[in-house]
Amino acid sequence: MNRLLFAAVAALTASTAFAEYPDKPITIVVPFAAGGPTDKVARDLAEALRKPLGNATIIIENVGGAGGTLGATKVAKATPDGYTLLLAHAGISTAPALYRNLQYKTLEDFEYLGMINEVPMTLVGKPTLPATTYPELVKWLEANKGKINLAHAGLGSASHLCGLMYQSTTKMEMQTVPYKGTGPAMTDLIGGQVDLMCDQTTNTTGQIESGKIKAYAVTTKSRLKSPQLAKLPTLDESGLKGFNVTIWHAMYAPKGTPKAALDKVNTALKAALKDADFVKREEALGAVIVSDGRVNPAEHKKFVESEINKWGPVIKAAGQYAD
Repeated sequence: MNRLLFAAVAALTASTAFAEYPDKPITIVVPFAAGGPTDKVARDLAEALRKPLGNATIIIENVGGAGGTLGATKVAKATPDGYTLLLAHAGISTAPALYRNLQYKTLEDFEYLGMINEVPMTLVGKPTLPATTYPELVKWLEANKGKINLAHAGLGSASHLCGLMYQSTTKMEMQTVPYKGTGPAMTDLIGGQVDLMCDQTTNTTGQIESGKIKAYAVTTKSRLKSPQLAKLPTLDESGLKGFNVTIWHAMYAPKGTPKAALDKVNTALKAALKDADFVKREEALGAVIVSDGRVNPAEHKKFVESEINKWGPVIKAAGQYAD
């Protein structure tokens, strides 16, 4: 009887404690440097999360390095009390294949909190390419096999992964040219030093609008609604059936975080995704707010598992590892 009483008191105490969650600052770890697109999403989301979390103090901690795996490792090993969370992008699903000595298990070492947004990708080319439409580009690619340069922003970057998937799907190998970031890669694409690149709309829309580069297709299954890109066909409708590559963001907690805390964060996240200011900021970045079942932990995890299964074979076939 005493044991039952003790267990009941312990359960009541824990329940009461987390009824007050959060009662101290929450840290959201961003596994990339300050000022980047993932950091921007995290800081905007933090503003939208504060009110539904009872005006909680939310701190953004940038832990960059090793393609985002250092920050993810820190959260995986953090105390599972609900006060250390992770906001990561799609790299969390490609890391298991890119890093052969990963210090965490993506599907086992985290609690899944829900997805935030998706950023479409665009297939773009240098301004002097003779092709002006995607069908014309395909003919040009066929005529120039073995001579095509494909730029990317470094191993594991969004542009690198999109380029790998494109080559894998089209069965066409290109000479990949790695850069230290999107900036220098885009500069050389504009200058004609490289032929093609596949990168996020947040990095390409302005250059497309100004006519500095040519745009051929988007990587989503549906055409984009933004006026600048609405006329671009999808790769899926252009013959690459099933092609769908986006850079998405989502939230996680260390494995073992109490369900009461997880539920509160998930509820707050759903409220934040409907916050008018947050939605406006995301739309300005070319991002699409996730509004389907993936805002729920179970569907979020199921999606990440499918992404791991999608990217693993592509990365291994290319033999391009980040460690």
